[in-house]
Order: sequence, then structure tokens, then C-alpha cells
Amino acid sequence: MDLNAAKLVALLKASGKTCATAESCTGGGIGAAITSVPGSSDVYLGGVVSYANSVKRGLLGVSQEILDSVGAVSSECAAQMAEGARRATGADIAVSVTGIAGPGGGSAEKPVGLVWFGISSHSGTRTEKALFQGNRDAVRKSAVTHAIGMLSVAAVEC
Repeated sequence: MDLNAAKLVALLKASGKTCATAESCTGGGIGAAITSVPGSSDVYLGGVVSYANSVKRGLLGVSQEILDSVGAVSSECAAQMAEGARRATGADIAVSVTGIAGPGGGSAEKPVGLVWFGISSHSGTRTEKALFQGNRDAVRKSAVTHAIGMLSVAAVEC
């Protein structure tokens, strides 16, 4: 069981809030961490693993214009993913993650390890970016930890 996820579940229960996830590069890792906690079904409504842009567009409502102009690894895409997960599930808070875990796929503008996060709640949507070091597993684990932290902060703020 992930201790950060256990703290998140406790915070959500205490605040009476629910959460959802929209994941790309983490491939369901955030949802897996949350659901490893006994009692998480009280607060975690579900998630979408949107590895393909067609799924980001079709299930989460990410606009084709965003995908064409700034790409899937962007603040704009992360925001629309979080909003789409919240809309689709009815959760109070949704987090999204989209990035480049490597080892390939990076560029000078978007290097391996670049991850964008979105968080959406009744108080609005905001994004953050991080540049994680290490191999693919390390980037993905760091992204999961960061996303759970964002959900924890949002659980306290909402």
C-alpha cells in the first residue's frame, strides 16, 4: 500500500470529497496506488487511461485544436484531461497526467522526464509541470507521487 495514497484517502474521507484520474504516461499507476488502500472505494470514482490521443479526445474531451497546436504533453491538454475526468465521473476533484516517460520520444522542447499535471475542482482548474530524472520507471513513479500530492492539497483546499 502506498502511504501517500493512504493519506490521500483519509483526507478525502474526512472532507467528504471524491476524486478521479485521467492518466497518460503513468498508465493507470495513480489509480492503482489509490485503490491499493482499503476503503478507497468510498472516495475514488474511477479513471481513464488515455494513452492514445484519440482517447484523450473521445473520452475526455481534449480538443483536436489543442492536440494539433501544442500537443498532448502540454498545460492545455492536462487541463482538459482533468476537466474531462471530473465531468465524466462526477468527482469533486480530478487529476491528470501527461508526459514523456522515455527512454525515447523526447525533444529539445519536450525532453524525456517532462510531465504536465492538471487538477480540476469546483474552484477551477490549474496545471503544473515537472521535469523528473531517471529511467522510465523512475519518471512514472515520480509522476504518480506528484499527482497524489496534488490531489491531497486539493482535498484540503476544497
